Amino acid sequence: MKHYTSINDIDNINAWIEEAKALKANPLKHIELGKNKTLGLLFFNSSLRTRLSTQKAALNLGMNPIVMNVSGDAWGIEFGDGTVMNGNTAEHIKEAAAVVSQYCDIIAVRAFPTLIDKAKDESEQVLKSFTKFASVPVINMESATGHPLQGLTDAITISEHAKVKKPKVVLSWAPHIKALPHAVANSFTQAMQKMDVEFVIANPEGYNLNPEITGDTPIYHNQYEAFKDADFVYTKNWSSYGDYGKVVNTDPNWMITKNKIGDAKFMHCLPVRRNVVVEDAVLDSDSSLVIQQANNRTYAAQLVLKKILENIK
Repeated sequence: MKHYTSINDIDNINAWIEEAKALKANPLKHIELGKNKTLGLLFFNSSLRTRLSTQKAALNLGMNPIVMNVSGDAWGIEFGDGTVMNGNTAEHIKEAAAVVSQYCDIIAVRAFPTLIDKAKDESEQVLKSFTKFASVPVINMESATGHPLQGLTDAITISEHAKVKKPKVVLSWAPHIKALPHAVANSFTQAMQKMDVEFVIANPEGYNLNPEITGDTPIYHNQYEAFKDADFVYTKNWSSYGDYGKVVNTDPNWMITKNKIGDAKFMHCLPVRRNVVVEDAVLDSDSSLVIQQANNRTYAAQLVLKKILENIK
């Protein structure tokens, strides 16, 4: 594996999950693998878990992580081909990616969507520009349409906490105060489609995700119907895909409550707005797996780095 940019880069998700569990049991076993190797983490957008867990994963493998907040610490980068650069951007991705490749053995990139221009967002301009012009492997730390590190994390977490052979997993939309991307929901959907689970999605009318991603996954517009016999309820807000980037429903009745999910385990990628997305009674209960998920972010990232390092060593 050269790059990790999508859940679809995973060839066998069950094998990956087991390998991640082994790393978790002995995080420093491969500390010599990344010796004298540098991981460059480029953040075009803010981060807490992704930044810290990916750095920790690199350190567990003996790598040297370096971090740059591109939007505040670097020249403005131009991504357009043939652009006359007489505006605010001072550096082109062709030079920027090539230069960073000289400093780093692996580059990890985080860049959010515009939520205005669907075609531009789905072109994954930032991520694909790095994979095109960098001479080293590239990792997606969340892009316009996907968050494959989070998706792998969630698969690991479900595997660890499943009580039945084929659990029922529900991805549910919940209200939020602003429009949010589809990346986490997309990658979670793709991860669940690779696992042996009963997977369904619950969202209001007008909030169906990209049909090319959801495929044949059942979609409910009634939370109570979707939650029936659920073992896991994964909650995330996302803006409209059809009316792209818009907030078309703010119904507070879609907030996750203890009464709705019953004995199901609750999952969320964090950060989460308490008593808007989910009530305190869920987050503060033994049903909540959000802290366990956050912990597994390290081992998902560590597994990806390990596989790439083994390929370039």
